[in-house]
Amino acid sequence: MEAVPVRARAYVACVAVAALLCLLPPPAVRAPWWAVLLLAALYAGCEQAAARWRYAGTFHPVLLAGAFLLPPSAAALVALPGALLSPVGQRPRWLRRLWRGAQLAVGVWAAARVHGTLGGRDAVAASDFPYALVPAGAAVLAFCLVLSLLDGGILALADRIPVRRAWRGLFLRSLAPVAVHGLAGLMMAVLWRSPYGPVAALLVLLPMCVSWWAFAQYHRERAAHQATIRALVQAVDIKDEYTRGHSERVGQASMMIARELGMDDARTEVLRFAGILHDVGKLGVPTRLLRKDGPLTPEERRVIELHPEYGHEMVRGISFLGEARAAVLHHHERLDGSGYPYGLRGAQIPESARVVAVADAFDAMTSTRSYSRARPVGAALEELERCAGSQFDPRMVTALVNALSRHGWHPAVTADETDVPRPRPGVAGPQGARR
Repeated sequence: MEAVPVRARAYVACVAVAALLCLLPPPAVRAPWWAVLLLAALYAGCEQAAARWRYAGTFHPVLLAGAFLLPPSAAALVALPGALLSPVGQRPRWLRRLWRGAQLAVGVWAAARVHGTLGGRDAVAASDFPYALVPAGAAVLAFCLVLSLLDGGILALADRIPVRRAWRGLFLRSLAPVAVHGLAGLMMAVLWRSPYGPVAALLVLLPMCVSWWAFAQYHRERAAHQATIRALVQAVDIKDEYTRGHSERVGQASMMIARELGMDDARTEVLRFAGILHDVGKLGVPTRLLRKDGPLTPEERRVIELHPEYGHEMVRGISFLGEARAAVLHHHERLDGSGYPYGLRGAQIPESARVVAVADAFDAMTSTRSYSRARPVGAALEELERCAGSQFDPRMVTALVNALSRHGWHPAVTADETDVPRPRPGVAGPQGARR
């Protein structure tokens, strides 16, 4: 986002103007400014803690508590100090801070407006349960909806994501966590208005902070996993310069297949890891064989065919990879039993390996190598369909065809394609041993 398009800057400016309008209080409304200052300081402190814990998220309970306690214009003000002062890792920092502050101000204003219209502040003051849950739930829905709409707009304009995809899933993904934060915010608001006062309300944040810290630790561990995988893939790319970027593209195609098959997000992520790491065993293959331009001898081919076992030895101790380890070992098996390293057939081949096998062959055929010319996507899919049932699982092939028909194939171009390769018999197409 360093080179932010003009239309995206204009969009941010429009949202900022909308936020300024939200901050203007009606003449008859008087806000408790001490409460505004206290909540704003609390939210700013939470954002600073999030940056220190390296947690990428916003502490919504404080914002929603403000929406449940304050008039809309005052509630919108709670978000600004924390958003404008929080650390930003990417440039342009001022624009990102402005965007975040304006987006949250508009979202909180909408939540407070809905909550007040439904009589939520009176219900909070009277601790009127279960009715207090109704306006609070409506406010959470309004908050999620506004943030999702604004996020989709910036994705479409700044990151040039197609409009049909920009808003897809944003609302549903954010609803569950924000609903939990909304419940905590409602508890804060009720205790704030109770005889126990603001001090009791702040105690609600203690279990939230503990869970928040635990979630931050999970993200830190996940980042370490990603760094481990990146290091292994970079080592393979450096060793085999002709297939640079191949691992990432196979990971992308594996993820598309998994999603088309209806797998859950956790398993889809594991299959992405499987695609990325499927060739890590090439670190154990002599570089001269990987970069050889001429035909491979039978002995050289047998050495290269050891790379799945080398790869499995390298990753079998990495517990978070799960079934990805089986894919690393078996992605060159074939349904008819003529694959390697163990000659498994049919259902004996792990499902993860059957997914990666199709993704690997697809990218091998659509990429330029030292020994083969890239094929068009359509021709590669026809070849996969021709080999379905003998070499590849037909379900996986059909899933890739359907996914590509809907989303297309837009991988990063990382291979050097300036030289026209010399096709070598015996290794072009989906059966090439060098994949």
